[in-house]
Amino acid sequence: MTTTINPARHRSLGDHTWHEKAACQSAGHNPVDPDLFFPEPDEMDKIHAAKRLCAQCPVSRICLDAALEHGDTHGIRGGLTEEERSPLHDNLPSRLDYSRVNAALAGRDIHLTKAERRAVARAAYRHGISPQRLAWLLKITEEHAQKLYRQTRRALRNRNAQQSAGTGKSPKPCTELTLSRDDFGTAA
Repeated sequence: MTTTINPARHRSLGDHTWHEKAACQSAGHNPVDPDLFFPEPDEMDKIHAAKRLCAQCPVSRICLDAALEHGDTHGIRGGLTEEERSPLHDNLPSRLDYSRVNAALAGRDIHLTKAERRAVARAAYRHGISPQRLAWLLKITEEHAQKLYRQTRRALRNRNAQQSAGTGKSPKPCTELTLSRDDFGTAA
């Protein structure tokens, strides 16, 4: 599952300040009943009211991401019911959101799936980012970053060989696989 969100705003790991901006936060001028977000399946009025509130929330996407990343399967989060989030929970390991990949490459400390971590490693390799920087970005050892670069180099070489076998042309060296800086935002 590949998605791109424009403009993307992702929370940093351990950041809960987005709660303050949530439309569901009760305030003196805006009383919100927390039970509204934990309706029974047949309480359609509560479900619709909660979803209306989520629809106007400036951090609903962050709320949904937080629910998915923490395995929160109860209540309405990010404008989706438990049943609506279930397939997203099931598919979370294969989520590939390039806005999250680009945020990580820019140095944001965000939760990444395995597919997104592989995309960060591939984009970093293609753009000549040092193994030290990749290690810092992914919170891994430098040795692990070097291993990821070896795997990426091998995967690109194999893909190139397969493509050339289909066309009858000789494979391009890995140095020709780099992208221009203009491609960085979308090709990560």
